[in-house]
Amino acid sequence: MWAAGDEDPRITPVGRFLRRTHLDELPQLINVLQGEMSLVGPRPERPHFVEQLRKTVPDYDKRLSVKPGITGLAQVRAEADRTLRDVRRKVKLDAMYIRRMCWIADFIVILRTLRKFVGRT
Repeated sequence: MWAAGDEDPRITPVGRFLRRTHLDELPQLINVLQGEMSLVGPRPERPHFVEQLRKTVPDYDKRLSVKPGITGLAQVRAEADRTLRDVRRKVKLDAMYIRRMCWIADFIVILRTLRKFVGRT
């Protein structure tokens, strides 16, 4: 529903390789360097879904109050969104991160991201 699964027919072999190796994330580093994104923060969502989620998920607007990130607490503590319940869980994790934002929290999220990334290869 929210995320393309491994067997999604829209994903080409090249796209599958880019996703598996996380090379599809490289353009976001440019956004970080330009100051439009952070390394750590709530993951950005497509505008179409933002409007829907603002109406149905409590506290969704809180995650829009900070710069989006390449990785975040919700990404290291939860799986990909498959249902609205998954989205609500991630929004709660994003709100928890926003309340506790500091360089130590960022460092921990980056370490967990690296561990998760290394564990998949």
